[in-house]
Amino acid sequence: MRNKKVVGYSIFFFVLVAVFLIVVLGEVKTPGDLFKADTYATLASNFHSKSPVLSTVKPFTFTTQDGKPFTEKDMLGKVCVVNYFFTTCKGICPRMNANMQSMVYNVFKDNPDFMIVSHTVDPEIDTAAVLKKYADKLGVDGHKWVFLTGRKDSLYQAARNSYLLDDPKNAVVNINDQFLHTQFFALVDKNGNVRGQVYDGLKNDELKQLQSDIKELLREKANNPSAVSY
Repeated sequence: MRNKKVVGYSIFFFVLVAVFLIVVLGEVKTPGDLFKADTYATLASNFHSKSPVLSTVKPFTFTTQDGKPFTEKDMLGKVCVVNYFFTTCKGICPRMNANMQSMVYNVFKDNPDFMIVSHTVDPEIDTAAVLKKYADKLGVDGHKWVFLTGRKDSLYQAARNSYLLDDPKNAVVNINDQFLHTQFFALVDKNGNVRGQVYDGLKNDELKQLQSDIKELLREKANNPSAVSY
């Protein structure tokens, strides 16, 4: 009878641990995942980090300003700052990208594990060639600051479902009637997790917090650094 209780308590404890890891990590899909070293490395990282995991970058394929394909795998192994803009914007976009250049790009451009990923919200106008002219005008390294175009629905889905830069409820509107206009930045770690918070690209205090969080994530190790391809 006592042995049955011990077995029962052991099973209950195992299930409790499994549920805890699923809630904390969000990456435990099968019982076998509980025995992977990466599971506990990620767990330790989450406990010690001041930048919580908010989301995970979903698979995508877009096109860079150089006309090359770019996927979520090209971000692995790098700490990435992500934003959305359009080249003909006369409002917040010039200020936002000026801040991105002065307070993010210029600070971290020499770090090999860092990248900025900017998406257009107006792909009909912002072709790869147009984005190339925009990037050249900024005078930035196209491998350190990547500008992406692609299908409008895919770009907007990534903003809402991966980077949390827009309310997913807005997707109920016909894609042809949608126009995403946001001043916010997302921060992605080396393993493709969106971390920290949503940062206002027009507020100096939040940009300084972004700098601090970037430095923290740069100190973390990637689970699979060999996946870097860009």
